[in-house]
Amino acid sequence: MSALLVTGRDGRQDSVNPRTRLAPVDAATYRAFLASGHGAALGAGFLQCPSWAEVKEGWRSLLLGWGPDPSAGPAGLTGVALVLLRQLPGTRRSFAYLPEGPVADWSDPEPDAWLDPLLEHLRGAGVFAVRIGPSPAYRTWSGRALKSGTGPGRKLTDVLDCEVDPLGTAVAERLTARGWRRCGGADDGDAQPRHVFRVPLAGRSAEELWDGLNQEWRRNVRRARKEGVEVVVGSAAELPDFFRLLELTERRDGFRLGRSLAYYQRQYTALNTEEPGRMRLCLARHRGEILAAHTMVTVGRRVWYQTGASADHRREVRPSNALQWRMLMDAHASGAQVYDMRGVPSTLDPSDRSYGLLRWKLGTGGHVVETLGEWEKPLGGATNHALYRAFQAYLAHR
Repeated sequence: MSALLVTGRDGRQDSVNPRTRLAPVDAATYRAFLASGHGAALGAGFLQCPSWAEVKEGWRSLLLGWGPDPSAGPAGLTGVALVLLRQLPGTRRSFAYLPEGPVADWSDPEPDAWLDPLLEHLRGAGVFAVRIGPSPAYRTWSGRALKSGTGPGRKLTDVLDCEVDPLGTAVAERLTARGWRRCGGADDGDAQPRHVFRVPLAGRSAEELWDGLNQEWRRNVRRARKEGVEVVVGSAAELPDFFRLLELTERRDGFRLGRSLAYYQRQYTALNTEEPGRMRLCLARHRGEILAAHTMVTVGRRVWYQTGASADHRREVRPSNALQWRMLMDAHASGAQVYDMRGVPSTLDPSDRSYGLLRWKLGTGGHVVETLGEWEKPLGGATNHALYRAFQAYLAHR
């Protein structure tokens, strides 16, 4: 469906098609849409909240909304997008990134109705290529299937006992037919985790969640209680303690997030200014010392465990298990439908060091979800395609 351009009352040209108009919206309108019945049903993640633009340094941002009449406020919208713009050095053109977005009805069999206006608007803003992160799931593996599928050299994709989401399959086919390319290979290439771990909460009692923990987890939570581990909600004042533990965790477990203390301070301020309590810092103390600290983010009826850190000593008192159980219970008490523990590795090889993270999360009784991942598309024209290739080379050699 072709997009058209019309001139609005303010003299600005907005992209339209027979059912959809697209225009910039302010943060208040954007947030009101996310809080509306229709917006909430689309299940936006925290990376598509307006506050996330304040977290990301080195990026400009746009807030866009589309629907029958964006000028009418939230009631006139059917979708929104936070767009982050990174300028290609030496040019005036930008790469557009919509982390885990846009917030749209991906079940729409005619996504051109809102994708075309979005791309046309970004082209007018000097964008040469776009990366999106569609929200539908692609495949889901139960914990039981994965536990029985472990072995040397094994990966998630080797386990055929999984649930394939028909919507995710349809969206992948629609994007491919429109010239979008899935980033990276089967396991990598995305800025956000492609495989995530989720614990369903809707319709389950606290007792059922406890029964869903494996025997080791229940034993460890009990051990933490017996040893007197205290779980509390901290404040910005404890972020340096969290970051110190995070640096210890990175060295111990052999990974590097590449984030600074200032990054987490900026995130804490931005998200909680947008909505008090949106980001929480949860602490596990033992004998007055913080032994573990995890961050927790809430948007609508979804809760994420974002980043975890723990000390190298007194691990036998199981502070991280106590902390996660409290966070899971708090998410359940808030009415959340899902507790998302974010990324897990694709390996099912017990000898692989990173498998330990998946094994630990499997103990909570949830399941692994393969998302559709991230998709890219250079906008039309030889110049944009050339800039896209140059941008890929720039990222590869940074």
